[in-house]
Amino acid sequence: MAKQEINCFSKNSSLSDLTTTLAAIMNKTNIILGVDPGTQLMGFAILKVSGKTTQVLLMDVLKLTSHKDIYVRLEKIHSKIVELIKLYSPNTFAIEAPFFGKNVQSMLKLGRAQGVAIAAAIQGGLEVTEYSPKKVKQSVTGNGNADKDQVWKMLQRLLNIEEKPQYFDATDALAVAMCHYYQTSNALFSKTKALSGWDDFITKNPDRVK
Repeated sequence: MAKQEINCFSKNSSLSDLTTTLAAIMNKTNIILGVDPGTQLMGFAILKVSGKTTQVLLMDVLKLTSHKDIYVRLEKIHSKIVELIKLYSPNTFAIEAPFFGKNVQSMLKLGRAQGVAIAAAIQGGLEVTEYSPKKVKQSVTGNGNADKDQVWKMLQRLLNIEEKPQYFDATDALAVAMCHYYQTSNALFSKTKALSGWDDFITKNPDRVK
């Protein structure tokens, strides 16, 4: 989305025009759908971002253990993502990438769950971004090896959440959404900070100027 906005500039545009447009991007309200995939519990969260203000609209889990058939579980995952997109109209979709462990069967199941969730997001027209567990923890707590409770406590402080969810899968999904917010906002900030003038922008972004 930011790239589309930047592409509208010509060489006659001023740096102030660029700064104004980037500021508008930063101040625009965005809704992020964050997901922590799983075949027993799928965590999901809806994070609303208005400028520098963040608000948790939803944080919950989809329980799948009552369904013995793996394909039924996958269908439930797909349906839930579709439902969330219809209810909250998110702009972007962020999901945690599977952690590669030693149990091959578990990894295959988790990969299927992630794939189905991503497919539902793509079907809904959303841009999809994956983040490793370590990246999510690093973005939220500053420590890529933080445990789930540490991640939760940081989210609680950052977002003023009073009640602790029953499952960490829900807080993990919220952490993914926060990670995406941090990564995208930092990218835009770095872009404006690095530019010394319009000529500098043209030099660094020749493909983005008409």
